[in-house]
Amino acid sequence: MLPSKILNLDSALSIPTIRVVKVSPDKKHLALSINRIHENYDVFLKSTDGTGELVPLTRTSEVTLIKDWFPDSKSILVSEDKAKDERVTLYRVFLDSLNQMESLTEIEPKFFMHGGRFSPRGDFITYSVNYDFDIKRETETYRIVIQDLESGSKTVVARPDKSTYMIPSIDPNGRYVLYNRSDEDPSGVQWWIASIDGNEDREILNFGSKAKVNAEWMDDGRILFDTDTIDGVRHDFVGIGIYDLSSDKAIWLSNPVLGGRFSSASVPRYSNHIIMAEENDARTKPSILDLETEIVRDITPTHGNLWPITNIGNGDWLGLFYSSTHPYDVVRFNPSELNPSNFVLITNMLSYSSIQQQDLKQAEEMRWISEDGTQIHGWLYRALDYNGKTIVAVHGGPDAHSEDALDPKIQYFCSLGYNVLDPNYRGSTGYGVNFRELIKKDGWGGLDKEDIRSGIEYMIENGLAFHGKVGIYGTSYGGYMSWLAITQFPPDIVAAAAPICGMTDLIVDYETTRPDLRRFSEEGMGGSPGDIPELYRERSPINYVQNIRGKLLIVQGLRDPNVTNANVVDVEKRLQTHRIPYDKLVFDDEGHGIYREKNIKLLLERLAEFFDRSL
Repeated sequence: MLPSKILNLDSALSIPTIRVVKVSPDKKHLALSINRIHENYDVFLKSTDGTGELVPLTRTSEVTLIKDWFPDSKSILVSEDKAKDERVTLYRVFLDSLNQMESLTEIEPKFFMHGGRFSPRGDFITYSVNYDFDIKRETETYRIVIQDLESGSKTVVARPDKSTYMIPSIDPNGRYVLYNRSDEDPSGVQWWIASIDGNEDREILNFGSKAKVNAEWMDDGRILFDTDTIDGVRHDFVGIGIYDLSSDKAIWLSNPVLGGRFSSASVPRYSNHIIMAEENDARTKPSILDLETEIVRDITPTHGNLWPITNIGNGDWLGLFYSSTHPYDVVRFNPSELNPSNFVLITNMLSYSSIQQQDLKQAEEMRWISEDGTQIHGWLYRALDYNGKTIVAVHGGPDAHSEDALDPKIQYFCSLGYNVLDPNYRGSTGYGVNFRELIKKDGWGGLDKEDIRSGIEYMIENGLAFHGKVGIYGTSYGGYMSWLAITQFPPDIVAAAAPICGMTDLIVDYETTRPDLRRFSEEGMGGSPGDIPELYRERSPINYVQNIRGKLLIVQGLRDPNVTNANVVDVEKRLQTHRIPYDKLVFDDEGHGIYREKNIKLLLERLAEFFDRSL
């Protein structure tokens, strides 16, 4: 094997990332949202047989994502998030008219929109918006909308009582919209169906006010669901079932009460199969259930990660394959042969760069014990030529997790000589329901923060890091953790922090964020600021900035509607009051996270300079 090369910044940022993949109804093409080929995320076309080049269907400077295929496979539905303010517009793009985007919804709307799906006959689309079209005013709650494609007329078919993030979908017969609500408790999910004429709107799946439930249409018109709560009892694994609208009955496919150990279930489009997945130590192990033969087949690859997309005949499937040394790629595989060396590359993202697989550092599993005795797991990346400095990269969410997946930022820092820790603190997914729920035991900024601190101390004890030589960064909740670390950890534990779009004042954040996101604060903290103001104040980093003894770099997108710039404005006043020095990097054309290629490059240049100078 050839020796690894040092990655320069341009080469580290040259590897494209596939974010969304949608297969066409005729299964001849894939529409993929990919970054680092153009200036931002754009949508590309690729034949499912692997022939031909990637063909750009869009070319904008904005985040443009594939949402759905038209039933005849001749056009697609895409969303464009202009300036990353999360107020998206839906467009239709025809395969024979490349880069021509036909707007279907308002351009630069005054409201937030989620979803975007064509009806089975292609006569309407559905989505959710927090807007009243009659009085032309933004609203706190969201509505489910049916929009006729020919006339443009809009029909509101459902008005949930509470605001939540909803992505509606349409049944294969085009009669009902399936959507989620959280009317009973901010931590729970219930599922409803509404008729497209707006005359019927009823609940179909409710396993308790705090039960987490996922649901989606199957190709035969039934509904696949999974739930972590059965008969009022929350389990570490989910129950998986199929609900039949015609009989109003559900049958269980897997039940944790009887020993089922699956973590999720989903339906591959245009396929008579179900994907049931187990999650262990942030690794997803999928199995395919054939609904005709009722045979379940484990398709965990011999190494790396594989997620099935759909079957394409002759026993073959399309899937998404990836690891820390292999970017996300669409592959063709046979479930009877799971050695990735035998997979057929449909895309080849590494070919767009000068990087070879041996240039990339493999993620190593690392485990340690937190303050309360809970075992925490994360990923360690060892520098080829360690410079004695360590960086902690904290994922957002908190209900997400870092995987054995390629992260160009981490790879770049490793090439500069840093060891990197990527921890999955309590509240992360990928470790079962109980671990996900642990964060609620004492709320945001409690023991989850100690999970990170104890991980750093474990690295110091084992010679993987040194006192006063550790920096931390992260985006969103990762930014919040970075703020907590620099304000509450001793400087010999964390000497420098670069929070990116991170919350500083949880009360201000609650009051200024998007309305559908407030329930996540209520769920994570155990109530609203009106209910428990003291806890919100106690867990807000802004109230501890006088303790800062290390170096601080604040990074913010000025168009962020999620963690708004009010967080930065208020914390800067407090920093100045206490005469705490800090650096700041703001982007006036970014929102929640940094996405434009020129901005990502600038961010990494500043982070590299900041950590080199501060540690």
